[in-house]
Parts: sequence; C-alpha cells; structure tokens
Amino acid sequence: MKHQVRLTVNGVSHELLVEPRVTLLDAIRELIGLTGTKKGCDTGDCGACTVILNGKSVNACLCLAVEADGGEVLTIEGLRTDSGPDLIQNAFIEHGAIQCGFCTPGMILSAKALLENNLDVDLDESQVTAAISGNLCRCTGYEKIIQAIMSLVQRSSIK
Repeated sequence: MKHQVRLTVNGVSHELLVEPRVTLLDAIRELIGLTGTKKGCDTGDCGACTVILNGKSVNACLCLAVEADGGEVLTIEGLRTDSGPDLIQNAFIEHGAIQCGFCTPGMILSAKALLENNLDVDLDESQVTAAISGNLCRCTGYEKIIQAIMSLVQRSSIK
C-alpha cells in the first residue's frame, strides 16, 4: 500500500506517493530528481547521503520518506543563492577541500547543520571533527575540509 508524503525540498513543496520502504534518499533522487545527494553505502556508514531535515543533518538512506512526511529538507542543490554558491561551498572551494566531489555534498550539509545549530558557540576543531565524523572522504585526508569549516567559525557568519 502506497502512502502520500508531503515534503518541502529546497523550498519547493512536493507530494509523493511512496511505498513504505522507500527511503528519503530514493525519494529525493528518483522521485524528485535531485541527484546532488549521493547514494554511497546505503547503510548510514559513509555520510554521502547527508541532507538537513528539519534543521538537523540526517543520513537520508536511513530515513524513510514516510518518516519525513511534512518535513523541510535541504539538499546541496538548495544551498546556491541568487548571487552564487553558499558561503560554506565557497569556503570548500577556497581551501581546496574538494577532490573527487562524491563526499562533498554530505560534508557541506553536515557543516551547515553544525554551524547553524551553534551560532552562539565558539566551536573548536575537535567539535568540527566530531560533527563530520559520519562523513567519509577517501581523497582529502580531512585537513582542508576542517580548515574550510574553521574559516567560517572564525568569520562567525555563515548566512
């Protein structure tokens, strides 16, 4: 039996008819057509599928679409502003924190959730490292990723 699910993805409302076992990841990629969210391990181990759901970063492969019903989802496609890339995207570019790009959407969204949920906190490098620990990168060694995020912490402005 299919279920009707309402999601707001990157500010656009969607009504989907899904099987109960359809993940948020598959709904985003296959039903809505946004492929920036990557399908990696499909077990929640790599973080490639990270999106922001109702203000918190989640592994979209572990969240059923029916669980997200009524929710607000932000994907990597939703970060771009009228004037260009988001500040976090720019920081990743400026610091050379992108190699193959497969982990990048999940890393950026994990960083965005961390920064937005800690606006009044002076984050340190260990907190940034902990926040992205669920996102695996096989290319960069994380140093430049952490530098990019820390550059935003030091600016104290991510919006």
